[in-house]
Formats: sequence, structure tokens, C-alpha cells
Amino acid sequence: MTAPNPEFWRGKRVFLTGHTGFKGAWASLLLARLGAEVTGYALAPEAEESLFALAGCDKGIDSRIGDIRDRAALAAAVADARPDIVLHMAAQALVRRSYAEPVETWQTNVDGTLHLLEALKPLGHPPVVLVITSDKVYRNDETGRPFIEEDPLGGHDPYSASKAACEILTASWRDCFAADHGIRLASARAGNVIGGGDFSLDRIVPDIWRAVRDGQELQLRNPGATRPWQHVLDCLNGYLLYIEALAGEGGVPLSLNFGPADSKGRTVREIAEDILSAIRPGSDWAQAADTGPREMAKLTLDTSRARALLGWTDHLAGARLSTWTADWYRACAEGADMRAQTLSQIDSFLNNAGQSQ
Repeated sequence: MTAPNPEFWRGKRVFLTGHTGFKGAWASLLLARLGAEVTGYALAPEAEESLFALAGCDKGIDSRIGDIRDRAALAAAVADARPDIVLHMAAQALVRRSYAEPVETWQTNVDGTLHLLEALKPLGHPPVVLVITSDKVYRNDETGRPFIEEDPLGGHDPYSASKAACEILTASWRDCFAADHGIRLASARAGNVIGGGDFSLDRIVPDIWRAVRDGQELQLRNPGATRPWQHVLDCLNGYLLYIEALAGEGGVPLSLNFGPADSKGRTVREIAEDILSAIRPGSDWAQAADTGPREMAKLTLDTSRARALLGWTDHLAGARLSTWTADWYRACAEGADMRAQTLSQIDSFLNNAGQSQ
């Protein structure tokens, strides 16, 4: 299958961490659209603008504001939710911020994950659990070779290293405790995700949006860097298909990569020029004077395993990746109802993906 099965998701109790973030907000709307009963647990949005607020993502779900580093509060929320499925997306997810806040990054990404897994032990029924990490969990020698799931884990910066540690933690906890509690536990390693509604600092699409909105020239720190870019809905579709497979009879790998079919990746410059052209034709960019702390120049993923096992693909590849992203931000600039705009993109995606089955 290439689209989530509504019959599987209808009535499922889903505990979604990080639901106030960019990817989490999209996930909350998508899950609710599929008929799931969603409990979200996350910090309040940090940015003045957020998809969570603009799209009214707290409507129709049980939205709880809390910190996954707060073990007692998190455990109480899990106990109340009694989840059938846990989708763990809460994280400190910014590389540059991890240099400024290494302690907070490690505590959130590692300790927070452990707190969540431990909170699942007392549940009376075993959930399916998917821990979301990153394409940056691999030990990167910058040869440009697409990483496969068996490649060694590593990470130069605090964010990447903490996510690699999260992978090790997840595997260890699964080996020691999951079987005793009937829990099916896996991890997903996704490439760089873009789409409407991202307002974070130090990410390419929000940087483009702020430059266009403010009439400034876009500054690119590392225009030649390659990344496995994908639309947020393609990525989430992969997560949900993976969960459906994990809930089945078994035989599913316990870690999978999700990213674009083009394993070579695309450069920051290519993505920036495509989205700039789609939002405001004629806009230009310049090389930033300050490139900041070190970031990997080459990063690509081999996603053939997820494609073969799940029937998953990236429906919004090529020009549609930029068009769908730009359409969202233009609608936002025009004062549109952004909940309706976001749900419209979700519905269109599900219809198109379902028709390709």
C-alpha cells in the first residue's frame, strides 16, 4: 500500500509527542483525519508563528503541554492516554542550536526518550512504538555514499550524536524490556523534511519565507551542501505505513530510512532556488558571511528497504515538493484560513496516494 489504511487508524488511541512542532502539528492533523484518537504531549510552540496555532491543531485532539524531561508528568499523561500506538517525535531538532544548548539537547533527545519508554511498562496493554530519530545518526565520512540501515552510528555535532545515542538507547531498551511487556518498538530515520508551516530558526524554508516576507535577500550558509529533502506528508506517510506493518504479524525491520528516491540528494542551493522561484519569481540569494559551526557537507540515504517492504514512495517529489510548500506560504501571506489550507493539502495527498495503490 502507498497510503495509510483508515480502517486501521479509526479509533486507535495514539500518543504523539512533539505535536506542537512543525512535523508534529502535521502529524496531529493527519492522524485525526484518519480517525485516530490523538493525545499530544509537547512544549508550547516557541516561535511567534506556528503551524500548531495557525491551523488550530489543538482542535479535535487531547493537547497536553508538558516537557518530556519531566518524568512524572509524562508518565501521568501516558497512563491517561492508554495508547495503542506511540509516535515519539518530541526532540531538540536543530543542529546549530545544539551547539549553544548541548545539555538541553542531550537531556531532551536521550533522557526524554528513556522517560517515555519507561512510562510504557505499567500499561495494561502493549502498544506499537515508533521512535523518530534522524538521517544524521550515521557516522558521516562525507563521501556522499547513501547510508543504509546497518551503517555505523555516530554524529559530530551534539544534535546528531544525541540522536545516534537515542538509537542505541532504543535498541537496548527493546532488547532488555520490550518482549517482557509485549511492546513492538522500532525507529525511523528520516531525511530533511520541508513543507508549509515551518517557522523554525536556521532551516532553509523558514529562512526563505522570512527573507521574502521582509523584502530581504536570502542568505545561504552552505549552498553546496547536499541533503535528502522530502515533503513532510511523504515522510509522515512512511511513518504511518511502518506502524501498520509493525502492528502486523512480524518480520519487519526495526529501523528504516525514509527519504527521496534520488539517493544522491539535492543541494541547498537547488532547493532554495526552486522554492524562491515558486514563492516570488525573480528573487535571489547570496552567500552568508557567517556559516556558523560545522555542519556535514554531504548527507544522503538509501531508502530502498522502506520502498520494497512498505510499498512507500515519495509522491511529492520533483517540482511538487517546491510547489506544495510555496502554495502553503502564499496562502498564509494572503490571510487564508490555514487550518482549511493544511487539511486541504492532507486530503489531496491522501486521495492521490490512495489512487496510486
